[in-house]
Amino acid sequence: MEHADDEVAHLLADGRSVKIGPVAPSQIDELFDLFEDVVARGDGYPHLPPLTREVFEGTWVRPVSLVVGAVVPPSLVGAYYLKPNQPGLGAHIANAGYVVARAGRGSGIGRLLVSDSIVRAPMLGFDAIQFNFVFESNRARSMYEDLGWREVGRIPDAVPAGEGSGRQAALIYWRAVGP
Repeated sequence: MEHADDEVAHLLADGRSVKIGPVAPSQIDELFDLFEDVVARGDGYPHLPPLTREVFEGTWVRPVSLVVGAVVPPSLVGAYYLKPNQPGLGAHIANAGYVVARAGRGSGIGRLLVSDSIVRAPMLGFDAIQFNFVFESNRARSMYEDLGWREVGRIPDAVPAGEGSGRQAALIYWRAVGP
């Protein structure tokens, strides 16, 4: 991959082809539906349901440096965004968010998206990626750690833990990217 806007093809373990590249304007409604499902289930993002178009666009459309999607033809099955984590002096660190459709979980799409973000982030001028709010119960934590992220902070009692279970911590993860 030479440029952040290149499309890359991969094979999943089950033999299906997945294309990873910038989300086209025609795929924004599909991405909204995918993210709306994640928010409705309370699965990994702190947004409250029901998801509005305004909240979706504030997360996924602006201000975003790049939104990349994974397509197993003909459907968008996952996506991620990269955007500055902070303005000004903190803009060299990206914030990233990932989403995978329920039907695509466990197929390797999430790992492909996270790995792809590590490659594209330096092309956009970022030298690190930070996750600000990873639920302690998030099953992807071991994958993030396998791919080089480390926990750099902990916010106790940040979000509900589930059915009458009290509250759980949110974690902050960080990873250098690029040379």
